[in-house]
Amino acid sequence: MRTTRSTTRKNPVAALLLGLATVLGLVVLGGLGPAAAQAESPGTLATGLHISDGRLVEGNGNDFIMRGVNHAHTWYLGETQSLADIKALGANTVRVVLSNGHRWTENGPEDVANVIDDCKVNRLICVLEVHDTTGYGEEAAAASLDQAADYWIGLKDVLVGEENYVIINIGNEPWGNTDPAGWTQPTIDAIQKLRGAGFEHTLMVDAPNWGQDWQNVMRTNAQSVYDADTTGNLIFSIHMYSVYDTAAKITDYLNAFVNAGLPIVIGEFGGPADQYGDPDEDSMMAAAEQLRLGYLAWSWSGNTDPILDMVLNFNPAQMTSWGERIFHGVNGIGQTSREATIFGGSGDTEAPTAPGAPAASAVTDTSVTLTWAAATDNVGVTGYDVVRVSGDSETRVAGSATNSVTVTDLTGETDYTFAVYARDAAGNRSDRSTTVNVTTDEGGSTPGVGCFVGYRVVSEWGGGFQGEITIRNTGTTVVDGWTLVFAFADGQTITNMWGGVPTQDGGTVSVTPASYTSSILAGGSVTVGFTAGTGSENAAPTAFTLSGSACATA
Repeated sequence: MRTTRSTTRKNPVAALLLGLATVLGLVVLGGLGPAAAQAESPGTLATGLHISDGRLVEGNGNDFIMRGVNHAHTWYLGETQSLADIKALGANTVRVVLSNGHRWTENGPEDVANVIDDCKVNRLICVLEVHDTTGYGEEAAAASLDQAADYWIGLKDVLVGEENYVIINIGNEPWGNTDPAGWTQPTIDAIQKLRGAGFEHTLMVDAPNWGQDWQNVMRTNAQSVYDADTTGNLIFSIHMYSVYDTAAKITDYLNAFVNAGLPIVIGEFGGPADQYGDPDEDSMMAAAEQLRLGYLAWSWSGNTDPILDMVLNFNPAQMTSWGERIFHGVNGIGQTSREATIFGGSGDTEAPTAPGAPAASAVTDTSVTLTWAAATDNVGVTGYDVVRVSGDSETRVAGSATNSVTVTDLTGETDYTFAVYARDAAGNRSDRSTTVNVTTDEGGSTPGVGCFVGYRVVSEWGGGFQGEITIRNTGTTVVDGWTLVFAFADGQTITNMWGGVPTQDGGTVSVTPASYTSSILAGGSVTVGFTAGTGSENAAPTAFTLSGSACATA
C-alpha cells in the first residue's frame, strides 16, 4: 500500500532530495448506471457543469467525460506553456494543483483567476484542487477539510460565475492513514459549508487512505455523503495506485459506484510499471472506457523526471511509452475526448437513432460477424459500439466505423447476446438496438489471444542488466492466467523477476504470472521486470508467444 511514500510522491522538493520520481494522478468522471437515480441539480446549477442521474453533464445536458492530466501549478508559478501542450495532445480537462499556504506557496485570488483564464484560453475544463490536505497527521483530521473549505470561500469572488468551466476538488487525499473512519462527517461538513456560502459548482470529494480507500470507508458511506448535499452536484474521487493491483479490484470498485447510480472519478492514477511497482494503468483506462468514466493522469510525460517534465521540460516529441499510451494509446486521451461545448465545441445535443437489429453470420467457435442497419443522425454518425449483454449489465466488445464488425476471441459452444449503440462527433449516444443471440460452434473452449509484447533494457552494468517486458491484451476478452515464452540468443540468464515467475531451460524462458498480473483486461497490459546476467552479447528476444499464440512486437 502506498502510505508514507505518498507525501514525497507529490512534493517535488522532497522528490528531488530523495531522488524519487513522482507518480501519476488521474480523475474519472461521469458514472453511469441509474440504479439509484440522483436528483437533477436545481436552479442555476443546470446552467453549468453538474451531476444528473449519476453522470457529469454540461449545462445543455450533454454528457461530459473528462480526459486529461494534472498540472503542478503551485510549484511552478507562471508556467503556462504546458497547458497548450496538454490541449494540443487532445485533452479536454486539466486538474490544477493549488495551495492555501499551509505547505507551499499560497495561490491567492489573483493567481487563481489567472489559472482559470489560462484554462479558458486553452479550451480546457479546470479542476481546481487544494493540495495541503494530503495525509494530514500533525493536525486533526476534521480541521484539514474545514480549512480547505475556508480557502475556497476566500476565493469566492473569482470562482462564482465560473460553474461552466470550474470543478472544485475540495481537498486532496485527506486523512492519509489517520482515522480514515472519521472521513464521513468532516466531508459532509465541508460540503455544506461551501453550499451555505453560495457555491453551486460541481464539488469533487477525495477518498481517505491517501485517496485509495483501501478500508472501503468512502465506498460504504458515499450514499449518505451524497444525500447530505441537497444540490446533488457532487462527484466522488478514487485514487488508484498500488492498492488496485488487479483488473478485478479495479472494476469491482468502480462498478460499486456505477451500479448505485453514484458519480465516481478516478482522482489519480498512473506511472510506468517500473516506478514504485504500480499496478496496470492500462487496465484502469480500459475499465474507465467500458464504463464511460473519465480520468486524469498525475504525471504524464515521464521523459526523465516525471515532476519536472510534466511542466518545465515537457517535450511532446519525446514521449515515453507511458505518455504515448495516455495521449495516443488504444484507450488514450486523443481518441476519446470531446471538447466542452462551452468552448464552441459542437452544440449538437441530438443523439443518433438506434441502429437496426444486428444479424449474425460467419459464426465459428471463436468469432461472429455482426451486421446491422445504419443509424441516422442530424449531423452524422461517427461510429458504433458493440456490447455483450448479460442480464442488466453490458460490456463493450468491439467498435466499428461502419455497420458491420467481426467480434473475435469468443469461446466455443457458448451463448452470447449482442447489441449495438451509435454515436456522433459530439459524444451523443443512441438508444441500444434490439439484441441478437448467438451460440458459437463447437471447438476450443479457450478464447483466442491477441497480444503485443514490448521488450526493453532498462539499465546495464558489467555482466548484468535490468529488463522489462510489457504484455498488452489486444483481444476483446479478459486474459485470465497466461504463460509467456521467449528465447535469449546470447546466453543471458535471469537472476530475479517481479510480476512473474520464470523457468529457464538454456536460452528458452517460460514466465507465468504473479497473482497481481494474472488478469489482463481487453485493451490492458501488465509489466514484468527482471534482472539477468549478460552472455556474449545482449540482443533482445525476437519472438514471444502468450499461452501458445504468437504476439506482435515492436
